[in-house]
Amino acid sequence: MITYETMLGTVTLSEAYLSKLIGHEVTSCFGVVGMKPRSNRQRISKMLSRKETADTGILVTGSIEAIQVEIHLVVRYGTNIHAIAESITEKVEYAVKMATGIAVEKVIVKVDGLNE
Repeated sequence: MITYETMLGTVTLSEAYLSKLIGHEVTSCFGVVGMKPRSNRQRISKMLSRKETADTGILVTGSIEAIQVEIHLVVRYGTNIHAIAESITEKVEYAVKMATGIAVEKVIVKVDGLNE
């Protein structure tokens, strides 16, 4: 949880909200086929529900000053992975800054698979 005080009251942002916000941005990028579960909890959840949620494969850590994001994904075979990673980084930084006002310190993109 990221919590901070304003003159109007307390604002609390959950990691789940940030993960879903980032997940929607990442899956809309060209070349991204899907997200890869990053933990056993996400793997089990995916097996039981048989559908992919927006926060699959995303880990958000940090504080109100800046956050770090780790993304696990599957990309389409034959696409430029470096270009995809740059596009994801830019989209994530912009979306988080516009929605919350929090800066993104680091985005780690891990390609866990290729798909045709």
